[in-house]
Amino acid sequence: MFETGNPLPPFSLQDDRGNTVTPATLAGAWTVLYVYPRDATPGCTTEACDFRDNWARVQAAGARVYGLSRDTVASHQKFVAKQELPFPLLSDPDKTLLAPLGAFGRKIMYGKEVEGIIRSTFLVDPEGVVRHVWPKVSVKGHVEAVLAKLAELARTNHP
Repeated sequence: MFETGNPLPPFSLQDDRGNTVTPATLAGAWTVLYVYPRDATPGCTTEACDFRDNWARVQAAGARVYGLSRDTVASHQKFVAKQELPFPLLSDPDKTLLAPLGAFGRKIMYGKEVEGIIRSTFLVDPEGVVRHVWPKVSVKGHVEAVLAKLAELARTNHP
């Protein structure tokens, strides 16, 4: 898994709105980059909707949210529309960002070892440095943990 204190690796990905997103796009504000396996599946829908339902709190904490998966832009567009997500979803079919973040690899699913996306979240500061990583995220209570970490870093006057 990607280590804190390092800048995000270089990437250029499309979001569901047709924008190209790079590390420079993220500069200037805290960014919650959450990685999830697949659009419109139960756990992924719950996670996306938790971020949606807490959107005002995330914004009040001075952060923005991006979801990241291997799904296509078209799949993301349908998912965003159906769930009314106020934040963009990034498409990374070639694992351009997923692989360097350590968010793609071997995992156990239904008792079998498979290769796939490892649900994880990265908190990136306004300078593009990863300040906290949640590897192997459990969906329940995750947004609360992210908000608590944002508040903690704000209290310590972290960048």
